[in-house]
Amino acid sequence: MKFKKYFIFFLLLLAPQVWAQTSNAELGIITDNDLYTSSKNDMYYTNGLAIIYRYLIKTNNPEIHKKSIDFKLGQYIYTPRYIDTDEKEKMDRPYAGYLFGELGKSVFYKNESVFKADFQIGYVGQNSFGRETQKTFHKLAGYKAVHGWEYQIQNALAVQTHFFFSKKIFPKSESKKIDFYFQSEANLGTISIGASTGFLTRIGFKKLVPVYNSNLHGASIGSKESEFYFYIAPSINYQLYDATIQGSLFNNNSPVTFDLVPFRFNGEAGFKYRKNKLNLSYIFVYRGKELYSKTISGYFYGSIGVSYLLK
Repeated sequence: MKFKKYFIFFLLLLAPQVWAQTSNAELGIITDNDLYTSSKNDMYYTNGLAIIYRYLIKTNNPEIHKKSIDFKLGQYIYTPRYIDTDEKEKMDRPYAGYLFGELGKSVFYKNESVFKADFQIGYVGQNSFGRETQKTFHKLAGYKAVHGWEYQIQNALAVQTHFFFSKKIFPKSESKKIDFYFQSEANLGTISIGASTGFLTRIGFKKLVPVYNSNLHGASIGSKESEFYFYIAPSINYQLYDATIQGSLFNNNSPVTFDLVPFRFNGEAGFKYRKNKLNLSYIFVYRGKELYSKTISGYFYGSIGVSYLLK
């Protein structure tokens, strides 16, 4: 019940900002699922769903092209490789759900650098309704029954921050269909503590739109360009803590937990498209081995995004 109070308070804080904006805004949905890459690949990060809303705010800084306020409601679900057994000895990853609301700010500079800062509040554990979501979906889709959620990560309050920075490499290059970026991000909070760094390359099927007007990092609001490009982004991640694997920072009451593999190689590659007011994306995501168990491996999933630019 405490979670509901926090969540309602969070929404009340956001409501005046969200509904006051009637132009230069974007509304969309992002759905992640391992089935988007393979019908046989149903494990580890098994499903994610997020609703996004963002809108422009004024800026008087001559070095900044635009700023936006970003809002997200999301749920992520994690499972072991085998979901048809309730024997915890066979589980190579804990069952866990993560339900959250997010408020963030994005700054897009005229030199094509990007800075983002986000704050999340929510829950890992029973209060995330991960069990109910997965079991309902499997029943409606005719998939096999899921067993083992009784061993899920126990309730842990999420108070989470995330920071992201991207900087263009070779800014004086005259190429109009390829560009390069260095990027880093960090997570700090009660759910995740870690950092990643890597590179991103965009390859355009037409002339690339500057990042401060591109849908690459959510900057298509307030611009009218069309775009279609492929990108690839390898990175190295150092993870110090993950509540969906280790349980709460403040107790050890979760029945199934594991030690982390701290260093991982991650990568993603995908296509992003924009025409008129419609944004579309498909991304293939790879995550390296995250924890120490006998059967676990790196895994991959697909992410599909659809959004619409509002007047």
